[in-house]
Amino acid sequence: MIDSYLRYLEYEKRYSRHTLTAYKTDLQQFAAFLGAYETPPEKADYRLIRLWVISLVEDGLHPQSVNRKIASLRSFYKFLLRKQAIDKDPTAPLQALKTPRNLPVFVQEKDLDRLFDHYEFTNDFAGLRDRLILELLYGTGMRRAELLGLTDEAIDKTRRQIKVLGKRNKERLIPISAGLVELVAKYVQERNKTFGRLPHNKLIVTDKGTPAYPVLVYRTVVRYLGSVVSLDKKSPHILRHSYATHLLNNGADLNAVKDLLGHASLAATQVYTHNSLEKLKKVFKQAHPKA
Repeated sequence: MIDSYLRYLEYEKRYSRHTLTAYKTDLQQFAAFLGAYETPPEKADYRLIRLWVISLVEDGLHPQSVNRKIASLRSFYKFLLRKQAIDKDPTAPLQALKTPRNLPVFVQEKDLDRLFDHYEFTNDFAGLRDRLILELLYGTGMRRAELLGLTDEAIDKTRRQIKVLGKRNKERLIPISAGLVELVAKYVQERNKTFGRLPHNKLIVTDKGTPAYPVLVYRTVVRYLGSVVSLDKKSPHILRHSYATHLLNNGADLNAVKDLLGHASLAATQVYTHNSLEKLKKVFKQAHPKA
């Protein structure tokens, strides 16, 4: 039934490859655990599921990771219920673990200004590509997978917007600046001059002209952010956090930021308001006579 469920997620729910891999890994780990009890997933009860969760905690897995695996199981058993493969959901009594609420890490505006305005990017293909990676991530808030999925056709230079294919294959349009439109045009011109006609339509490519891959983007971000900030954590997602935080700090509407980020619910976006509130508290303490 696991294979049937994964096909359902891929073809009916249209989940991304990354999400499918996570679900597959979670369910295979659960099935392997049940093997010691000679029980298939369809026959597992609440007691066995709880034992598996306890084993994950004892192995030192982070509560957030455990909760993700619990969510995978809940979804799987709801599928089995709909298919009438089981009579009741054994995950119904299961409680998610309590997790500490970590605020998103972001880069200060002045530091990103220093990167984009004063860092000397080389004017060759590699330099233009690296700058475009950084500008797209920070200038649109898109995810790394969304960046890698961009094609030349996704850029609408006239309307100054980008069409992004997000989670669950949901499309959204993100406005971009005139400067970013100009940078894209300059990069594409240099890419085409360097490699000629390519056998694919991906926007971002490697030094050999092949489609860019996740580690290339990660290394690019780490390398350049390391020149302007001393944060322990440097990743493409940090630029997404920075995009959202800076928008809210400068008065953007929360619902608008939600749509720009491609969040399914407002709750996922509200975490960024905590950073904005901290800034407001600081301003209040500095400026209000009764603070």
